[in-house]
Order: sequence, then C-alpha cells, then structure tokens
Amino acid sequence: MITARRPLRRRLLSIAPALATAAVLAACASPGASGGPDAASDSSPPDAAEAEVATTRIVATYDGGVLVLDGASLEVVDDLPLDGFLRVHPAGDGRRVLVSTDDAFRVLDTGVRVEAHGDHDHYFAVAPELTELAFPASHPGHVMTNADVTALFADGTGEMQLYGRDDLRNARDLSDVDPDVHASTAAHHGVVVPLEGGGLLTTIGDETTRTGAAALDAEGAELARTDACPGVHGAAVAAAGAVVLGCEDGAIVWNGAAFTKAQAADPYGRIGNQAGSAESRIVLGDYKVDPDADLERPTRVSLIDTGSATIRLVDLGTSYSFRSLARGPEGEALVLGTDGAIHVLDPATGESVERIEVVDAWTEPAEWQQPRPAIEVHGDRAYVTDPAASSIHVVDLSTGTVTATAEVPHVPNELSSVGS
Repeated sequence: MITARRPLRRRLLSIAPALATAAVLAACASPGASGGPDAASDSSPPDAAEAEVATTRIVATYDGGVLVLDGASLEVVDDLPLDGFLRVHPAGDGRRVLVSTDDAFRVLDTGVRVEAHGDHDHYFAVAPELTELAFPASHPGHVMTNADVTALFADGTGEMQLYGRDDLRNARDLSDVDPDVHASTAAHHGVVVPLEGGGLLTTIGDETTRTGAAALDAEGAELARTDACPGVHGAAVAAAGAVVLGCEDGAIVWNGAAFTKAQAADPYGRIGNQAGSAESRIVLGDYKVDPDADLERPTRVSLIDTGSATIRLVDLGTSYSFRSLARGPEGEALVLGTDGAIHVLDPATGESVERIEVVDAWTEPAEWQQPRPAIEVHGDRAYVTDPAASSIHVVDLSTGTVTATAEVPHVPNELSSVGS
C-alpha cells in the first residue's frame, strides 16, 4: 500500500546566501515573443543593465562538480565544484536543475529568467549558484515532471516528494517550498509520476523485487494497480498524458483510467529507459533480451504505442546506451549510436529518417557511472557530449548539422538544459 500524508509542511534547508552579485544582463525579444521560464514572476534587480544574452543554459556534470554553459556558444558561464558522483535533472521551472548527491537533491540556480513586458519579453541572466537549498533524500533517484508538478523519489526510503512549478519561482524563497510527501510500503529503486488533477503514479516493490505500479487520486486513494510489470523501471509521458513504465517483459501503459500491458516479443524483453514527447503518442525505449548479461549492448530500440499498447522493434545496426535516447521538437525518436551518429526515426513507422554524424565511434563503458556520449535536446538543438575529446557539440536538428563544438575544462558526463 502507498501511504500519503497531505498536506505535509516540510521545509527545505534555508541557509542559502543571496544570489551572486554579478552583473545582470537583459535583452528585448521581438514583439509577440512568448514568456519563457519564470515569465513575469521574479522581479529583476534594480541595477539590471540591458545587453544581449542567450536564454538557454546547459548544465554538465563531471567528476568533481558541474559546469554551466551558454546554450549557443558553449562558453563556460561557471564551474561549480561539488564532491561525489553527481547526476542532474530539470527542476521543472525552466530555470533551475536538481543535482543528485549522496543524500539530497541540491538546487542549482542557472540564473536564466524571462519577464513579460508589454508586447515583448526581457531576457535576464545572473551568475549561476549552487545553493545550499536541498530536498533531503536517501539515495536520490528518479526525477519526473508532469502536469506542472515535479516528483522526486528516494530509493533508500521509498519516500516521494512533490512540488509545483510555481514553488521554485524565487530562489531566495526556497525555504517556503513545502513538498507533499508520500511514503512507499518499502524502499526500492522506483519512480513517481505526477498526474493531471493532483494524483500520482508510482512503482511498487522492495529492495529485492519490483512488480508493478499503482495510481492514486489527489486524496491518496488508490485508483488502480497492476503487478504485471516485473522489474518495473523508468517512466515517460506521451501525448494526451499517457504514461509508460518499462518492464522485463515489455511495458505497462496508464491511460488515465486503467493499466494496459504492452507485451514484449521475447520472453525476456526488458525496457528500462524511455523518452516521451507531448507531440507523439509513441514512447521510445531501449530493448534488452539477455537476463544474464553483465552488460548487454543492444542494437534494437522499442517504440511503444500508448494507444494500442503494442511494441514495434527497430534494429539500428549499432548499439547505444541508456544516455542515448531523446525526442526531437516534432516528436522524432532520436538515438545516439555507438557509431557516433544520431539516428532519427519516425516514431509512427519506425523508419529511419536521417543519420547525423556527430562524434567518433565509441564503446559503452562497463560501469554505468562512467562518462559516455550523451544527448540532451532543447528546442531544435541537440547537445551531445564527447568525453573522449572533453567536448560538447551542438546539433541543429532542423538542418542535421553540427553548428558548434567546444572543448570544456572537464570530461562531461550527464547533461540537462534550461531556458527558452
């Protein structure tokens, strides 16, 4: 049983210093531009000086810290040291990211903001800050944002923390964020997905076995559950709010009222990592068939149709890793292969649409924490890490060309992006 405590007023750590006093930059967008992250929310500092500024920033983890980069030029905006193995996730507000440490989700303010001003927008940027504010969590795990709510899962306790997009609008006020907290029956490597209307979808399991998922309404009452998903892992949201969770024999689909099984073609057909898009009812997933492999290097990916609960398998002719899956601006399925190319698939048919050469051929390392090429999509740009060259590439997905490459001062590992 999943238990909920609502409302719970748990305050976050509140010892962050004020934002850095570096110069604040701003630029006017063309008339009619829509508001972006934090639009018309954070008041700009009184000494803000107007100047041209890029509104996208990229965050890259490395062994010993995180880099914040300009999304257009890849210039290093800041280098923030932090010990331990680090992971990075969007915080859900278009401005901040969550950095997973050993015992918390730390809040990194990238400093980008858009403020509506009449018939145009003002773009502001301040110095990034790795704040002291954190969501405490034993073994921080998956982070999911859906329906303007971000959900954090702590594998060490099974505790789930959920907060709304507006709760992070002002970095100085993070001590006022009081996440709703839910408790799993047992600790496990899980995930929780916020649902429209205030409900949630969460995995079921313990330290040794994961069996399925349950859906709860806004009051914490159970709507439905399924035990038909052995080894449940990962989640993605598709068009119309359908949710896919991976299993060792396919996937399960939540359509808002019930769970449906999408059966794999093989007795063991594991889908553990997924990428969804609001532009497509198809979810892109990995696909592995060897339950005894220490490291399987699959060449097939799965396309899970949330409407029919069926799975199409596509052989790429090259292997890939769990950091290889992404979606394009129109819902295209993108897979970064070990041949060094981004393979662009039509999710509805599985047909190869384009092959974009980006990096040299590479081999997936045996340890999952070790750097390997990773892909992050923001708008019509794909950002691809090149650990062997300590570089990051920018790919224009509309033209299929690499438009920028920059060597960075540390070997990049995981990526996240913010801004407009």
